[in-house]
Amino acid sequence: MTDEPKSHTPRDTHYAKLRRAHRDAKTTGAGGGGDGLRPDRARPHQPGRPGPADRVRLYGLHTVSAALLNPDRRLHRLLVTRNALARLEIAEDAIRCPVEIVEPRALDAELGSDAVHQGAMLEADPLVARSLGDLSATDLVVVLDQVTDPHNVGAILRSAAAFGAGAVVTTSRHSPQESGVLAKSASGALELVPYVQIGNLAEALTKLAHQGFQTVGLDSDGDAKLETAMTEKRVALVLGSEGKGLRQKTRETVAALARLEVPGEIRSLNVSNAAAVALYAARRHIG
Repeated sequence: MTDEPKSHTPRDTHYAKLRRAHRDAKTTGAGGGGDGLRPDRARPHQPGRPGPADRVRLYGLHTVSAALLNPDRRLHRLLVTRNALARLEIAEDAIRCPVEIVEPRALDAELGSDAVHQGAMLEADPLVARSLGDLSATDLVVVLDQVTDPHNVGAILRSAAAFGAGAVVTTSRHSPQESGVLAKSASGALELVPYVQIGNLAEALTKLAHQGFQTVGLDSDGDAKLETAMTEKRVALVLGSEGKGLRQKTRETVAALARLEVPGEIRSLNVSNAAAVALYAARRHIG
């Protein structure tokens, strides 16, 4: 005699789902609200989880390491390969967010194949906005007049960190927001140099002048060499965008227009290279 096939009613299916949910909750910890792991312990990556729109994704070893060490940065999760985690040289129990061990292809899927992530991606909140009032302790700042390329702005942040500048100031419009590309180009400097975004550049230059900064605009047709144009011990170097250079209103607002003396056949430099040369000259002048 054979058993008759069992029939399943909608009620049976409902109770079966409840039993499975109960078992799942027991395996994920009390209350079913977690994954049973301490939040500071490594866990396997669950692919396909997009990050919230109000967070930034930072990638690259130097960028991620600097962000992990920045106490002002609010962290959410670190996706990292085992090799990259070792190269970060930060103890796992010192990382202030969940750590998820992944394969490189998982990071490619999260960031796109063009991102040079080096095996590490950190999801975090953007840094808290800074203002010109925070610059009282510095003697050197860089001001950007509609420099829109995040690679250039990131490189300028890196040079600013190298030469001890206290901030990079940009307009909130026509300039890059904090992003993975900007942070990667800055190679950790975004965590070290305040990235100050303001509404009106002419008003910001006037305020910097009132704070004791000599505002010096870089222009290939400037009347004086940069080295001789700088006369004060607090300097704000003002650089314009690729192609257009400084806008007319900016040229009228700065205290001086100066040029980098370039003896070769090409008279102008990429804005990030020009910033590096100008920062070197300004730091030597300030002493």
